[in-house]
Amino acid sequence: MPLLTLPRIEQRLAQHRPVVLDPAGFSRQAAVAVILRERGDVTEALFIKRAQRPGDLWSGHMAFPGGHWESGDADLAATAMRETAEEIGLDLARHARLLGHLDHMNVNPIGTRHDMLIVPYVFALAGEPPALAPNHEVADVLWGSLHDMFHGRSATRREMHVRGGLQPFPGYGVRDEIVWGLTYRMLHGFFAVLDPAWRIPEE
Repeated sequence: MPLLTLPRIEQRLAQHRPVVLDPAGFSRQAAVAVILRERGDVTEALFIKRAQRPGDLWSGHMAFPGGHWESGDADLAATAMRETAEEIGLDLARHARLLGHLDHMNVNPIGTRHDMLIVPYVFALAGEPPALAPNHEVADVLWGSLHDMFHGRSATRREMHVRGGLQPFPGYGVRDEIVWGLTYRMLHGFFAVLDPAWRIPEE
């Protein structure tokens, strides 16, 4: 069975025993949705380009839909689903299946003192979803080929504004954008689940 098909991804996630961290040790909790679809022989992942917003740590970045846990969320999977509905108008409960989650991540965003727990949840779309409706937090929605990322064909490097200056960062090209930073790390964790022998490609 080819490695990057949805059935194979579901199988690998079912076999994976993710790292689980105690949320009590974190000042904030968050979750994202890694949303997958098949287009012919290619499996694609959905990314949002965040709108430019003052005070947003990830303003203008490429990311997976997601956000902070709220008291009304049953769990972090519910957080990922709620945030996806709010950000792009996609009801994952109706239009996708939850395949599993990746390792819990301990994240210390630049410029903050927060220890943040983030959990990436993987969903497979069931058929064609309705038209997406991005909210004010989202500038664009893009689909990127997992195959090109996994095999290093879309590996790239770009100078990004960090801490008041330009620094070169590796990432994956999706159309004219670059997936880098935290989302880039999440993809690497995902690829390591799919193939323990996988290594970061050279751009």
